[in-house]
Amino acid sequence: MNLENIKNNKVKTILQFSIPSIIAMVLTSLITVVDGFFIGNYVGSEGLAAVNLGLPIIYLYLAVGLMVSVGGVAIAGIALGGKDTQKCNSVFNQTMVTSTLATILLSVIVWFCLDPMLYLLNADRQVVGFFKDYYVILLLELPVMVINASFGMFIRGEGKPQYFMQVNILNVLLNILLDYLFVRWMGFGVKGIAAASLLSATVTLVCILYFFIKKSSVYKLHKFTFSKDVLKNTLLNGSSEFIGEMSLSISMFAYNFVILKHIGVDGVTAFTIVGYVAYIFSMVLIGFGQGASPLVSFTYGAKEYSLSKSLRKITNTMVLIAGAVVLLLVVFGADWYSGLFIKNDLVQQMIHSGVAIFAISFLFSGINTITSFYFTSIGRANESAIISSARGLVVLLICIFTLPVFLGMMGVWLVAPTTEIVTLFLTLFFIRKETTKKSHGFATE
Repeated sequence: MNLENIKNNKVKTILQFSIPSIIAMVLTSLITVVDGFFIGNYVGSEGLAAVNLGLPIIYLYLAVGLMVSVGGVAIAGIALGGKDTQKCNSVFNQTMVTSTLATILLSVIVWFCLDPMLYLLNADRQVVGFFKDYYVILLLELPVMVINASFGMFIRGEGKPQYFMQVNILNVLLNILLDYLFVRWMGFGVKGIAAASLLSATVTLVCILYFFIKKSSVYKLHKFTFSKDVLKNTLLNGSSEFIGEMSLSISMFAYNFVILKHIGVDGVTAFTIVGYVAYIFSMVLIGFGQGASPLVSFTYGAKEYSLSKSLRKITNTMVLIAGAVVLLLVVFGADWYSGLFIKNDLVQQMIHSGVAIFAISFLFSGINTITSFYFTSIGRANESAIISSARGLVVLLICIFTLPVFLGMMGVWLVAPTTEIVTLFLTLFFIRKETTKKSHGFATE
């Protein structure tokens, strides 16, 4: 990275780092959407509901993976900005080993929790069968997914985001091809969807390892001395991302519990289909956050504190514009979108009546997300954690357990915009607090 280049071309540099990251994240999310297309059209609404019931498991893996990788890449980025290449390499290797061991252990634990989870949700027998067929295989794929994402953050931190984007394109194309073969032609159902994810993720991992063995110029795979301090700081720096994704895991379980209780399987199916839009947009936000984070960490490590804040402001403007664009697309494309996944009049009516209301949250979620990333990138974990816990747990759970009870499915759609608007006030408070500090406030920290 070149400090003068960042100063003179802030918007261009953010886009150079963010666009490949956004494409990579959106391509990753498209795998889930394509899976939903094949399940909805070749398995049925019960299959879609079954996959959605297990989303808390996926968010749990993302929570652990992001906590370790975001925290580690922030420390490595600051060290790189301070020209301490030995430390940044050591942090890289420790981060990847930690991610690998943590996710493998998590798969073992989750294996024993599948039946208790299904018991609490009180799902019907057919949904339970689809759930087990899918997630038993996915417990092998999810650690690979997290490892790939962790490696990808360091590839971007090295200034080579295009390579990770190319690898993700391969991942998506291979996944779509295997979905088509396993489900459309071989009739493997949800088992085929899960197997396709596992195989494509494994091929992706091989391509990524090739990069670090043959092409990497900064981060190298080698022996390292384990540091408790680095681990502590990694987990602390990534705590807000952990809270954010863990909150999504808890809130998704709460969503499913409430919708099954008050509306039924059709409600879960409708929420699943609308959730694909939210998932894709959240990947756009994470892409912006992951693209801007190395720049913020680097400039902060170089003691260019005002530049770090400027990068945050520009990125917030970009995600606000992106949210407005997606909202318009959702409003005008609701009918076509619902019919793409399911041929069920009741489910389609639920989607049509609520997707535009749900999408209002996109106007506010970007600022909340990017500001949380910003505070993580400069090592201010407390502010980031508070924002993440508010929008992903405290406010969200209050809305989940109140609005659907009184308003039914309309209450489900109102949960997201209500949560993001309330959280925005908290986010603006932290931004204002940061902005109104004395001119040398950063330097004295």
